[in-house]
Parts: sequence; structure tokens; C-alpha cells
Amino acid sequence: MTRAIVFPGQGSQAIGMGKELYETFPIAKEVFQTVDDVLGQKLSCLMFEGPIEDLTLTANTQPALMAVSLAVMRVLEKEGGIDPTYFSLAAGHSLGEYSALAATKAITLEEATKLLRIRGNAMQSAVPQGKGAMVAVIGADLETLGKIIKDASSYGLCVMANDNSPGQVVLSGEKVAIEKVPEIAQNYGIRKCVILPVSAPFHCPLMAPAADAMKEALAPVAFKDPLIPIIPNVTAEIEKQGEVFKDLLVQQVTGQVRWRETMTTMVQEGITHVYEIGVGKVLSGLFKRGAENIIATSIHTPHDVEEFLKTK
Repeated sequence: MTRAIVFPGQGSQAIGMGKELYETFPIAKEVFQTVDDVLGQKLSCLMFEGPIEDLTLTANTQPALMAVSLAVMRVLEKEGGIDPTYFSLAAGHSLGEYSALAATKAITLEEATKLLRIRGNAMQSAVPQGKGAMVAVIGADLETLGKIIKDASSYGLCVMANDNSPGQVVLSGEKVAIEKVPEIAQNYGIRKCVILPVSAPFHCPLMAPAADAMKEALAPVAFKDPLIPIIPNVTAEIEKQGEVFKDLLVQQVTGQVRWRETMTTMVQEGITHVYEIGVGKVLSGLFKRGAENIIATSIHTPHDVEEFLKTK
């Protein structure tokens, strides 16, 4: 058995996330308290009680999802003696890459919290409200997607933001172009497109002001080498040196999340079991569709932790 850990990105958030961990494990409570202290905000209360409108604000969602992932990792270490070296590889989807870096000790929990608050604010303010959008295109191969993107680009900026898995891709760009995608896709026999309920067009050139903000925020951070290699979003290649993430995380703001290629890299490296650490099962679902030979399991609740520790 060769194991990897992956960390979810935005879209997995839900009211009540992490509450059972907080109430069951003192070490998890410490993680949430640290995040609250760093932010000067009772983010944990927002996570547990809502309202959802505030939780889904990017500046709150990003540190909140990271907090749950890190709480799970600290619980596994405390309850089962499992540190990151129990696994062979790590990866995170978009903001989840910060969770992966903190989980593998390349940066501290405090640093990840500060960076994600800056990142969330910067991404939210990079594009005026209503000027950008994102759309998921389901069931199109890459050749067909290229044609859809080319046609939509005649109306405005349209690029591939997330190459999630075979048949599931997210496009991002100017709202006027993105809203044309479902109509254009039908011309190529693609019936399912979903305009995403996001507040900004992530992972596209419109995010350039946010990339500049992250370059400044990341400059003083001293990255250590992660305890296990991480597969960055923008290259989908194994990386062992922490310092290179200063540049990779800047590129990630405007660059494509190459998750399909990330899964392929894990298959090539002989990974047999992947554990999604944190809220939801989005990444587990992508592995089931895009890397069928890998067994994917999510770990979020105390019950999940208990079941996992039985198998270690």
C-alpha cells in the first residue's frame, strides 16, 4: 500500500464543518483557537453556526477550510501517531495547496492562516463584482473544450481554470464570455454546463492584481522543505523543495489547476490509496472518475478518524 494525502479547495465549505472535531478532540480545538487568534476573529463560530453568506466570502472560506484540514492532521498525529511521513505524497486543490504545505510542515499553521486571509481578500477585490464568472463543462474532451474556449473568447476572456478530471473542466474569465459557454457547448453536443456560484473568476489572468498581492505577502515567508513531496497545481510534477513554492503559489493565482495531471502523476508514482483530509468528498469523487485504480477515502469527522486508525 502506497498512500497520499490531498486537501480540498473552495466549494467544499458547509455550516457545521469541523464542529464534531472541535468538540471531540482538544488538539483540534487548539487548531481552531489558533486560527481565531491569528485572524482576530471568531472564525470557528462562523464555521459552526453561520450564516452561510458570511462563510462563503472568499476571505473566510479559505482559512476555514485549511483549519479543518489541519485539525484532522493534528488529530491523526495525536490519536494515532501518524505524521505526514506515513504518506508518500501530498497535494491540494487551489487553496488546499496551502493546507498541504502547512500539514507537511513547510509553513506553520499561523503563516498559512495569514496568507489565506490575504489571498482571499486579494482574489475577492481583484475583479469588480459582476465582471467575472466561472462555468463547469461536463462531458467534453480536451479537443472539444479547445473549440468551445476559442468560440467563447470572441466575446471576452475565457480560459481553462481547473482541469479537474476527464470530462470535468472549469472555465473562467469575463462574465460576458463565460455566460455564452452553455450555448456554445450545445453546438458541439455538450449538454451539461453549470455556471458556478462564485464571487470572482479564479485562476485566470483577471486575477493578476491578486497575484501581485501574494508575491508581496509570500516574500518574507521562510519555507522549509516539506516532510514529504508535494505536487503543485501549476506543474503537476513532484516537488521536494519548499522555497520554490514562493513562486509556484504566485503562479497558481492566475494559473490553471492541473488536477487531472496531478492524479496521473500519483498513478505513475504507484499510489494505491488517497486520503482526502478535510471537508467534503469532492477530490475523492474526482479520483473515482479519473484514477479508478486508486482507492479514495475522505477523513473529516471523528468517525472517519476512528475508521482510518483501525486500518493503519
